[in-house]
Formats: sequence, structure tokens, C-alpha cells
Amino acid sequence: MQPFTLLIKPSGSDCNIDCAYCFYKSRPSQFGSGRQRMSGEVLDKLVRNYMQLGFPVVGFAWQGGEPTLMGVDFFARAVELQKKYGTSGQQVSNTLQTNGVLLDDGWCRFFHENKFLLGISIDGPKEFHDRYRLDHSGAGTFERVMRSIECCKKHQVEFSALVLLNNLNVEHPQELFNFLVENDLTYLQFIPCVETDSATGRPADFSITPKQYGDFLCALFDLWYDYGPEKLNIREFDSLLTHYVMGNHTICTYSKRCEGFVVIEHTGDAFCCEFFVESAWRLGNILETPLERLANSAEKRSFARYKEKLCNKCLVCRHLDICRGGCMKDRARWNDEDLTRESYFCESYRQFFDYSVPRFLQIAAGIEEGSAGRHTRPAEGIRLHIKE
Repeated sequence: MQPFTLLIKPSGSDCNIDCAYCFYKSRPSQFGSGRQRMSGEVLDKLVRNYMQLGFPVVGFAWQGGEPTLMGVDFFARAVELQKKYGTSGQQVSNTLQTNGVLLDDGWCRFFHENKFLLGISIDGPKEFHDRYRLDHSGAGTFERVMRSIECCKKHQVEFSALVLLNNLNVEHPQELFNFLVENDLTYLQFIPCVETDSATGRPADFSITPKQYGDFLCALFDLWYDYGPEKLNIREFDSLLTHYVMGNHTICTYSKRCEGFVVIEHTGDAFCCEFFVESAWRLGNILETPLERLANSAEKRSFARYKEKLCNKCLVCRHLDICRGGCMKDRARWNDEDLTRESYFCESYRQFFDYSVPRFLQIAAGIEEGSAGRHTRPAEGIRLHIKE
């Protein structure tokens, strides 16, 4: 069996803040609303099943909603189970994506001691971040997130900054870049925001346009290139460098097939992808069916192959080998669920690749010759080693 990462949502879509652009606000509610918590039975089953598949490296990616709502004890138990069910020499990575609001000394000590890699959402300076990332009382969360980032630094917790590009911050690449660099945030991921307004069936006001995204990527590339690619890790750019140096990508957006993850909801329900947690792509439940069978199911294989079903525009594109049609979530949009159409961000990618590929090739050549050092963090995070 091909190794895969488990993407786990222990608190489902439950969250302690109320972002205006929240991914779950445009999703069906039949998969849970309000308080959602994973039971000890589901946790034990998913860890045992996954560890016993025998992969040399196993990756647990904890997401939400907000996973820290589960409390430290839940994740301490998860680590205990990983050690209990793992075999000698097995390596375990734990990554956790958080809004950062609940992090304190206790959390950070735990993350440091157990080698968790965090992704902390921060949308830039206060005026950008507090535009959409609000708590349930309507107050901004910027100061709380920045305190959490400082707490992570104090306890030497490894983390990346996750920046959701919306209609406001996407127009200010220089300000965004300066803020991140000035705060020593050097491991970065930029996520384009595009969601549907349920009232109109069109892009919500906070979504970005393909032109905005293309312009932003080009401006960001110039800033990164001038600053020094060896000093700043941008996940999307690192994936392209890995492609040119090693022949493969490190992010699924540009992969040939969509098969690197299995999503486990708090109920134990399994799905093909976090963006397709819907009835059509439900694989089953781990309390009823072993994880190995779910991951090897005909439904999972069918979903993986969908990414290879490209439109004619993609098949004749000079950048096909780089992007492979992009993420499938950006092919299905508004009321059209056709996963074989071109990506919403097709023109963004064409603009960016036309602009940047020659310099990516130049940087990659320097890496291969040993003249352009890179300090990159493993995509799956830092690893615990299972011992006898």
C-alpha cells in the first residue's frame, strides 16, 4: 500500500472563533455543528489501525475547526497510543493547525517535548488580521495570536505561519511580507481564499480573483528572490524547487493524483479529502471498517484518479507538468461540480509560471551545484522515533 497521511479533525468543525470567511460556513451541516468531540474509542482505533499498517514514517495531521478545543490531555493520550502501537524504528510526525488563541505555556511545553510542528493562522498586521478573524463576540484576535506566537518562540516550538489571502491583504504583498519578516516568521504558507456566497451562488466578497492571486504570487516571488530564497521558506515555492531538483512536489495541489491523505472526522467517518467531506466521497467509518480497507477502497482509488481527468486547456498547456491542473476544489465551483474543468486559478498559475520559472530553474541549478544552500523543514513535520 502507498503510504498516506491521516488528516484528523478531532473537534470536527467546532471552533472557538468566528472567522467571516470560514471554510465550514458554506458547507452542509449534516456532518455536525456545535460541540463536536472525538471519543477515546475512535482515537484508539484510528491510531492503532494506522500505526499497524507498518509504514516507516506515519504522519498525523490534526486540524479542525480548532483542534486545541480537545485539550492537552487528548493529544498526550494520542502520543501514548502512537508509542504503544508503533514498532521499533518507526517514525511519527504530528502536525497541528491552529488559530493560536488557546496556546499558553502548558500547550507549548507539550508541543516542544513531543516534537509537534504547528501551523498558526495569521493574516498579517492587525488591520488585515482583524478584518475577518474575529471571536464570537466580534472582537479581533490579533493580539492573542501574536502572544501565542511569542510563547511558541519562548518554548522553541517549531511552527509555520499560515496566511489566508483574502480580498484585503492580497492587495498589499509588500506590507504583508515586511510584517512576516520583521516578526521572524520565516516558514510561510499562503492559501488563496475563494468561497461561495450561498445567497448569490457566486464568489463571496472576501474571495480573491484569479488576477489578484496571479499578481500577488509574482510580487511575492520578487520579494522572496531579492530577500534571499535560502533565508525564507515559502511552502508553494519550496514545492516548485523540489520539483525541479528532485522531480516531485511536496504539496498535493500540484500532484498528479489526489491520494496522499485520508480524512478522519470526529465521529470516525473517513473521507478522501478535507475539501470533499461530503456524502459522495464518504469511505465508511473506522469503527466498522479497518483503515487499510478504507484507504484501499474503490471509492478512494476513483477519487485519486479524478485529478488526472484534465480538460483540453490543461492538456495543451506548457505548464502542465508543473501544476497538473491544480487542486480539485478549485475546479468545482459555484453550482458546477465538474471536477474535470480548468481551475478557478488557471490564469493565476499561467501568469505566475510564465513570470517565475526561469528564475526557479536558476535557483534549482544552484542547489544542485551546492552553491545555494536551503534550510527546509520536512513537509510532514518533526518526527518522534519509536524505540523498543
